[in-house]
Amino acid sequence: MYFEVSDKYRQATDEQLREIVYQAKKKMGDRLLILAHHYQRLEVADVADFVGDSYDLSLKASQHKEAEYIVFCGVHFMAESAEILSADLQKVYLPNPLAGCPMADMADLDDVMMAWKTLQDIGVADNTIPLSYMNSAAALKAFCGRQRGLICTSSNAQAAFKYVYDKVDKLFFFPDEHLGYNTGRWFGIPDNEIVVWDFRQEEGGIDLESLKKARLILWKGHCHVHTNFKASQIADLKAKHPDAKVVVHPECEWEVVKNADAVGSTKFIVNYIEEQPAGTMIAVGTEINLINRMAHQFPDKKIFELSGMKCPVCANMYRTTMADLANTVESLGSFDRIVVPSAIKAEAGLALKRMLEVH
Repeated sequence: MYFEVSDKYRQATDEQLREIVYQAKKKMGDRLLILAHHYQRLEVADVADFVGDSYDLSLKASQHKEAEYIVFCGVHFMAESAEILSADLQKVYLPNPLAGCPMADMADLDDVMMAWKTLQDIGVADNTIPLSYMNSAAALKAFCGRQRGLICTSSNAQAAFKYVYDKVDKLFFFPDEHLGYNTGRWFGIPDNEIVVWDFRQEEGGIDLESLKKARLILWKGHCHVHTNFKASQIADLKAKHPDAKVVVHPECEWEVVKNADAVGSTKFIVNYIEEQPAGTMIAVGTEINLINRMAHQFPDKKIFELSGMKCPVCANMYRTTMADLANTVESLGSFDRIVVPSAIKAEAGLALKRMLEVH
């Protein structure tokens, strides 16, 4: 896909772009809703109506039925979810259509269907419910809707696990292996009841007896940002600064979350940082734009990213610029919007609505 904004926006100053967005908001009032994920650039987040994690923003998209135009500053699967939850008269836009998600791409629907067929062939599919992380394509969400399943975010993953295990013995989780594994461990599932389906190998690289016995089947996917963080980084930090606090996202590996002082969603991380007293040293294991915004917002605390040597940036979140946003809000009549086919929208909507009912 080719995408480029005109020179009018690319050559404008930050202040001019900001003014374009403000004028659009003033003109359209409640008809325009701008949502921004926590990982967006500081200047983009600053002009949004709401900033939050994927769960919060999903709620906002579903609640603001008066908004004719929803501009979602995030990545493609988030805008798709907003479109699925939106009313018929609402239109959803992604300011930079190239903003995707490598993790979501790791769970291709055809690969998932092959795995599901294996579960059917060995006679366990009827006792299995699929649970997909929000970071997945609409077609995969629709698959979950068809199969009694639901969607979760890092905010409500444990509640979603309970929803499944109250109904069946086996849970099939995708696409993030680490969030799934961490949630399973917190839920009390032992390692000998957890398997990882590797979509690159025949029958997932799992012997069929182990697959039959497993209570939790994980998909071999990951977030390249959060796998940058290592337990050794926590150990090194604590050796130098014993009083430092470490808060990380549950997409990190188990050894990292096990050794952190606190673990939670982006919303949790924001709240955790806010609650720490002035002067606290806080190492954060998540995306750099959130960390930078927190450091900017709380200059009385020493806030920095955990690795100390890497730049954990989500390049796809970073794609969205003020030029993209200004271009979108001035071009709503002609800008390509996010459209999910009606059949997929209906089934994916079931899975997302189940998510919103789980706390």
